Amino acid sequence: MLEAIRERSKGWLAKTILALITVPFALWGIESYLQQAGSNVAVAKVDDDTITLQQYSNALQGVRNQLQADGKVDPSVLESPALKQSVLDRLINNRLLNQEVKRANFYIGDEQLSEFIVQMPEFQEAGKFSQEQYDQILTQNRLTPSQFENSLRGDLLIQQARDSLDTAVFVPKSLSKQRLETEYQSREVSVAELKTADFIKQVKIEPEKVKAYYETHKDKFRTPEQVKLEFVLMSANTLISGMQATDEEAKKFYAENAEKFQGDEQRRASHILISFGVSATPQAKEQAKKKAEEVLAEVKKNPAKFGELAKKYSQDPGSAERDGDLGQFGRGAMVKPFEDAVFSMKPGEVSELVESEFGYHIIKLTEITGASQTFESVKPQIRAELLYQKALAKFTEQAENFSNMVYEQSQTLEPASKAFGLQLQVSGWMSRADIAKFFKNDKLAEAIFTDEVLNERRNTEAIEVSPNNLLSARVIEHKPAAPRSFEEVKAGIEDFLKLEAAAKLAQKKGEDALVSLKQGKSIESLEWIPPVVVDRKDAQGLTELTMVEAFKADTSKLPAYVGVADSNKGYLLIRVSAVGAVLSEDEIERQAAQRELEAALAAEYEAAYLKSLRNKTKVKINQQALRSDSSNN
Repeated sequence: MLEAIRERSKGWLAKTILALITVPFALWGIESYLQQAGSNVAVAKVDDDTITLQQYSNALQGVRNQLQADGKVDPSVLESPALKQSVLDRLINNRLLNQEVKRANFYIGDEQLSEFIVQMPEFQEAGKFSQEQYDQILTQNRLTPSQFENSLRGDLLIQQARDSLDTAVFVPKSLSKQRLETEYQSREVSVAELKTADFIKQVKIEPEKVKAYYETHKDKFRTPEQVKLEFVLMSANTLISGMQATDEEAKKFYAENAEKFQGDEQRRASHILISFGVSATPQAKEQAKKKAEEVLAEVKKNPAKFGELAKKYSQDPGSAERDGDLGQFGRGAMVKPFEDAVFSMKPGEVSELVESEFGYHIIKLTEITGASQTFESVKPQIRAELLYQKALAKFTEQAENFSNMVYEQSQTLEPASKAFGLQLQVSGWMSRADIAKFFKNDKLAEAIFTDEVLNERRNTEAIEVSPNNLLSARVIEHKPAAPRSFEEVKAGIEDFLKLEAAAKLAQKKGEDALVSLKQGKSIESLEWIPPVVVDRKDAQGLTELTMVEAFKADTSKLPAYVGVADSNKGYLLIRVSAVGAVLSEDEIERQAAQRELEAALAAEYEAAYLKSLRNKTKVKINQQALRSDSSNN
């Protein structure tokens, strides 16, 4: 039981979605929930409560954005049915909980809500709640305070329901001790494998059996439906050759992105700051400037006393005590006016007054280490970047016209080919799987086999098969699925039947050996791998199947033996010769393990509770709307 609970609660996908579609949604992206911008088609109904296509799409995109921010950018994950289903399930679960908290009269008071908002890190500035930050973030997200607070109140109510489930978790000490000892246990394991391949020579398959298998399973032996395609591809990369970038543009890019080309250059400077304060009046700024000019005059009179004057006049307490020294820094570390001045100076040079948001600076450059990349050294790289940016802009400009043309002139791709100078390409025979693999895009494969493209010979819509690559295709020839002849497949059937029979021989021999081993007999012909000590987190190279069976073994008497068929690969004999403890007697570690167990049980309680709510609630899912959304993503 513990293994099942642990596996169910630890998946990163489930954890990510759980984290995303709870309280944080009150702030990020909730305006789309409130404003109902876009499609109101229902993708699901929970009793009379509707989850719209727009709500689902926004939730899905929010999860994708977070996964990408976390570094999980594998397209197969972002587009996977598992991800989409998990997002929809979580939205449905939230509706179920929302209905339940209303029935149970859960309540979040104004004071409790206010306290939560004040503690949210998004609204903190210098460790304290900032009303200005709060107003700014809500404005950026197009939310009124009442919209945000009502939504947050709803999310907190749902969280309150989840927290109440956690309090129901109780594990008696005796059971907890037993479970933890089982969970945090090591076992010394060795494996002997009876391989199916070693038994194949003992198998002979009669021709009649091969023929009989073919006749019984004809549906398995079919050539898949295939098409020949005509297609055009619009790519940003192909537009690069038509772009130009001048030296002036390259120099401007170099200046505007200097931090990208700083190499290992670091600069050390000291400064004297005469501050004029936040939101200073013109009069205050004028006074500060006058004072700064007086100090600058003193510095110029005796530059060697810069450190003494910094201690005397500088209003930057962090550096004043160090003679104004700011240490070493690279580009991007200082505010831009200060940075621009420092990186235009020579060692020993003192600047004129430099105004920043903090006040007026008098800067002395004391040291340069390392070197930045010169314009000439990075000029080819910059030109390539500029050419690609221009090609990307041109691609974006043309994309809509391309999409419109392949749609409006849907019986041919020639107009689009001529208008945009694209090569009209023709494929060989391709199945649905071939298309998905060749173009690395499932959406295109699905579109090809729709009725209007397959039978009416219309163009597909312009599909982004990969970033900045738009493709439209049409079917020029079609072959329906057809049965393959016996002669084509008989060799494959014979090999399959041999493998199947050999696997049964391996299993039979393995099961006989297992009986003997349990009786204490030794079997010389078995080749055991050297024993390894494993625990649930460290398999030492053993397969998942071996680990599962090894920890299922009854170890009341050692050595313990178990056996399991490994698909058609053969039969595994597993020997457990010793059992040890992984969990130390350290109280902190034991408490952490206890919390992990309780968290796993809490997740199981929540899953069971939500299942019970779903069983007594009418939940209807609009699969057609979901497919439509998938095709538009």
